[in-house]
Amino acid sequence: MSDSPLLQVEAVSASIEAINILQDISLSVATGELVTVIGANGAGKTTLLRVISNSLKPQAGKVFFDGVSTVSLDAHLLARRGLVHVPQGRQIIPSLSVHDNLVIGAERSELVDAELLTHNLEREYDRFPVLRERKDLSAGSLSGGEQQMLAVSRALMMRPKLLMLDEPSLGLAPQIVKTILTALRELADQGISILLVEQVAMAALSIADHAHVLRNGKIALSGKAAELRGDQALVESYLG
Repeated sequence: MSDSPLLQVEAVSASIEAINILQDISLSVATGELVTVIGANGAGKTTLLRVISNSLKPQAGKVFFDGVSTVSLDAHLLARRGLVHVPQGRQIIPSLSVHDNLVIGAERSELVDAELLTHNLEREYDRFPVLRERKDLSAGSLSGGEQQMLAVSRALMMRPKLLMLDEPSLGLAPQIVKTILTALRELADQGISILLVEQVAMAALSIADHAHVLRNGKIALSGKAAELRGDQALVESYLG
């Protein structure tokens, strides 16, 4: 894991419809690092990801990805540079098959080499075997957990350097959550940086390297994930 930050967020503040959502947020993610931002509903976690992916302009502060300011880069250009955002709602295409959803992910990265496409499809089917079993079914017919796996795999078909996920555990059974979080930890160990936003604090802390607790739009607590996980009462007091 490199010590140089792939993502650098510097003193970011943001508002939506004149309501202050984020205040003076700073954090970084190094190459191959899994960083989690945990917080209660309404803490500003989704807004933070929107600012980083440049779908929402900050009022103040700067965001740098891979050494370049994101201020003039639209979200789709950032994705092609390797910053890929998996939002809440997953945004898969329900009428298309699992296979076609994955192929669309590859096309968004301008991956057209047939041999590499086949290799990457097989890699994702190995990662989540249920997707192989369902590859010819419409994505809309999948369970919530299967759709979340598909959303992660489609994002990985885009060859991300940094993968940002907005509450991937939302509404899913514990065993499915474990499968997805285990896959995210493995991806970080393979060199893909992860920024994971979660409400399920202890689950996120169990796989992360570093963590930030977001409360009322501000970072209230930061540290090594293992240390924060060891003081559950402290974390929960900041989560409210």
